[in-house]
Amino acid sequence: MRLLLVEDDVMVASGIKLGLSGAGYAVDWVGSAERALQAVAADTFDAAIIDIGLPNTDGLELTRQLRQGGHTLPVMILTARDALQDRVQGLDMGADDYMVKPFELPELLARLRALLRRSQAATSSTLHFGPLTLDMALRQAQANGQLIELGPREWTVMEYLMLQTPKPAAKDKILAALTGWDKEITANAVEVYISRLRGKLEPHGIALRSIRGFGYRLEMVPSSASARADAQA
Repeated sequence: MRLLLVEDDVMVASGIKLGLSGAGYAVDWVGSAERALQAVAADTFDAAIIDIGLPNTDGLELTRQLRQGGHTLPVMILTARDALQDRVQGLDMGADDYMVKPFELPELLARLRALLRRSQAATSSTLHFGPLTLDMALRQAQANGQLIELGPREWTVMEYLMLQTPKPAAKDKILAALTGWDKEITANAVEVYISRLRGKLEPHGIALRSIRGFGYRLEMVPSSASARADAQA
């Protein structure tokens, strides 16, 4: 998942970015509302984390402008302001959640997972597809009761595929979820990770179908009995 962090304090931004990157997110950081609007216009993000106390245009106004411009990405407000009026104003401006500084990283990660689940119409931190279970909180994948070892980028691709199921996942969106401005990953790299995932999923009866010109979709492999029945029909 790719996140946009809007924070003008370099030390705070560095700490948040380090924590989020360590949790497997691709994070791009900007220090002003103006640069945030440019970033959202040019790139695709799964969520934005916005500080209120930005120079020139504050985070509340930025959130309002994002919503007014038709941007629907989840927005979490981070701020040192803890007055009720500030929280209400932030939510009324279009924010989806509001966290007061200082905060603990585990809570930030949990709230982000909740925002991303809601944006993808998922209701639990544990995703299921056939025998496959993906626990986004523990970052653990299992199929038929067996653990599936996934590297950080394999996990990102798997998580995105599961959140999109039963719809196909666009290849360009998978690439965006893998990369930030400070990383160079080509479109061919997506195919490499898809190939690796196929090798880990197919023994459990799960296929990754290529949708030509678009992306990929998780599908169950028909059992031999079902396949014979379909062939005879």
